[in-house]
Amino acid sequence: MATKTNKVLVTAKEYLLITVGILSYVLGWTIFLVPNNLVGGGVTGLASIIQYATGGTVKIGYSYFAINVVLLIAALFLLGRSFGTKTVYAILLASVGLNVFQTVIPQDIVQTLAIDNGKLMCVIIGGLMAGVGIGITISQGGSTGGTDIIALIVNKYRNVSPGRMILSMDVVIILSSLLVPSYTPAGDLVPFTEKIITVVYGLILITVCSTVLDLYLSGSKQSVQVFVLSHKYQEIADTITHDLHRGVTAMEGKGWYTQTQMQVLMVITRKTDLKILLKMIKSIDPDAFLSVSSVTGVYGKGFETIKLSQSKKKK
Repeated sequence: MATKTNKVLVTAKEYLLITVGILSYVLGWTIFLVPNNLVGGGVTGLASIIQYATGGTVKIGYSYFAINVVLLIAALFLLGRSFGTKTVYAILLASVGLNVFQTVIPQDIVQTLAIDNGKLMCVIIGGLMAGVGIGITISQGGSTGGTDIIALIVNKYRNVSPGRMILSMDVVIILSSLLVPSYTPAGDLVPFTEKIITVVYGLILITVCSTVLDLYLSGSKQSVQVFVLSHKYQEIADTITHDLHRGVTAMEGKGWYTQTQMQVLMVITRKTDLKILLKMIKSIDPDAFLSVSSVTGVYGKGFETIKLSQSKKKK
């Protein structure tokens, strides 16, 4: 019963964080980017180009959803059902939000926060919000769809960072905006010279977004190595194994000053679980001696997987 309750709480937490991530992503676009006729990358970038080309007749949410349906089918086969379920939720939420927030958010707020501050500031703020939103969603096993899905499929089989993959595809999408006519919300045709400037802003936007995404994901995957010296090492090891579900390695040690033999425990866990681990240890033995250090490149069960190319696998 307790296990089921924990699973429900974990699932609820994941969907709550995905919701927060999508809201950050959508607000970044609807407040800072769309009102300035700015173009970004990914499916949202394509959808924004369509909205500008149709003078707002086809809103971002509709084309965003339609394009993602095709990519989502591929993700269900290659990334698993759990990924697909969370991504369906994220795409539906983003599709509705991209349409609704454009009409719900008062124009005075958009004018004050976005338009009055200039396009460069909007690019930076919108890119930060979009990057953090994508990062939160991906870290919980979901995606905002589009190029995120393609990047995660490639990342599953190759050691290519999602941020770099998304950046490459987004450059092509932004440059394609030069080939399509664009209209302002007032119905005026955007001059070609201004579209060139918009492309430059778009390149800055995806650079900010991809950098923030990589920083967020690398931070959420950081691991720590903990050495524990305690006379209650057996109880500590059992608690870590059963409650935290992390492996523990016991090594023979000798205190040179006291000349006493003792067991030294080594634990590797995510940095996000460090506080829980320390509380567990101190609740068992307040006098335990601890050493904590950051580690990179942790591979194995419960951590990262070494991805090999298909040619190397065949060999």
